[in-house]
Amino acid sequence: MAQSKSPRIITKKHLARLEREHRQTRALIIGSIVIVSIVLLSITYGVLNATVLLNYKTVETVNNDKVTVREFQARAKATREQLVNQYLYYYQMAIMFGMDPSTDASLNQLFTNIQTQLDSPEAIANQVLTYIEDDLFIRQYAEKNNVVVTEADIEKKIEELYKYFPAGTPTSTLTPTSFTYSTLSAEQLLLVTATATTTLAPSITPTVASTEVATKTPAPTATPVTEEAYKTSYQESLDHYKTMGFTEEMFRRIFMENSLYRDRVKELVTSDVSHAPEQVWARHILVADEATAKAVVALLQNGVDFAGLASEYSTDTASSAKGGDLGWFAAGVMESQFGASDFDSVAFGLEIGAISQPVASSVGYHIIQVLGHDTRPLTDEEYQAAVESAFNTWLEEQRAASTIDVNPDLLNYVPTKPDLQGAFTDLFATQTASAATSAVQQQTDAAIFALTPSSTPQPFTPTP
Repeated sequence: MAQSKSPRIITKKHLARLEREHRQTRALIIGSIVIVSIVLLSITYGVLNATVLLNYKTVETVNNDKVTVREFQARAKATREQLVNQYLYYYQMAIMFGMDPSTDASLNQLFTNIQTQLDSPEAIANQVLTYIEDDLFIRQYAEKNNVVVTEADIEKKIEELYKYFPAGTPTSTLTPTSFTYSTLSAEQLLLVTATATTTLAPSITPTVASTEVATKTPAPTATPVTEEAYKTSYQESLDHYKTMGFTEEMFRRIFMENSLYRDRVKELVTSDVSHAPEQVWARHILVADEATAKAVVALLQNGVDFAGLASEYSTDTASSAKGGDLGWFAAGVMESQFGASDFDSVAFGLEIGAISQPVASSVGYHIIQVLGHDTRPLTDEEYQAAVESAFNTWLEEQRAASTIDVNPDLLNYVPTKPDLQGAFTDLFATQTASAATSAVQQQTDAAIFALTPSSTPQPFTPTP
């Protein structure tokens, strides 16, 4: 008869060991779960950080106003698109007129400049940051000075942009402005007739009459746009910009609201720009070095004709053919043109007929002779140029006085699309008779927008 096994006696020692084993098993399981969770979280965060969270990272701070990577990248893509459209426009115009873009020097230079900008992350980044900073300076000033743009203002701006006028098409007007210029004194006539210059600029002719200058207010197209067509065009534009990362809020704010703020703030900060500023009539001789400039001054002091020396020595070909005549100009014009910080102080400080010592600039040395001082009314074009110059000066003053912090990883966020290769691929793929006509019109509009001075890329307008 088989003997039965004795039952195993479980002691406290056995129970303690089993408990330890159970705890170790649980710890291993929990540890494994934690490790897997950390890995999954890390992967998830990495994906989110490279996509969704990246949009909300700060790329720049301007006086405590933060700019996200998303907005920077969207505006950078719009800037790249402008450059690409500008390139395509001039390329097609060249082909249309039988010009070879590869051999024509001026076209080649233009295309090279555009390509260089597209290939340079620094150039794109700097351009976009300038746009953004200007917008923020303007908005910050507006907030401090109670300048407000309403939703109704924005809607009206959008309607005007798409030429939709529910209240009727505005009527163009002509605003005549009467300009009367003073006549030349005997001393000025002597200076003018003593030179070899036989033809004077219109603004300095000895017999001056009152002139009527008509300023035409641009009128919208006479073709009525229906509400349905307006909404369709707006939606097409919005959809186009959404492909570049714009939200509708960004689209309206950047292209419409900021534009309105810019106009209103510009009007405030340039309100002191005079319609009839003090101007000086002068001529100059521009030479490359100071030694030559001093030699020219010595010749002038010995009675040698100014106009003749200007024709012989001056490297400013635009004025040398006119005896060095620069015509009438207001403060800031020549300093901007020649990069001469002392040009104004010298020219405006000289008596009529007096000749300056050499004045240094970024292009050489100037010998200046003043032919007249006067307070002269500006044409509408001259006044607008003066306003734009004053406004740009104001923006630079804001930039110099602001605290601006740029993300050191900025260049990592600069997009590389759209590019010329993709644009030409699309162009050649759709180059049918009807599509070509639409493309030329679309690129023409885009090129005009791109060449219009503005701190903000202009919105795309679909061609009907």
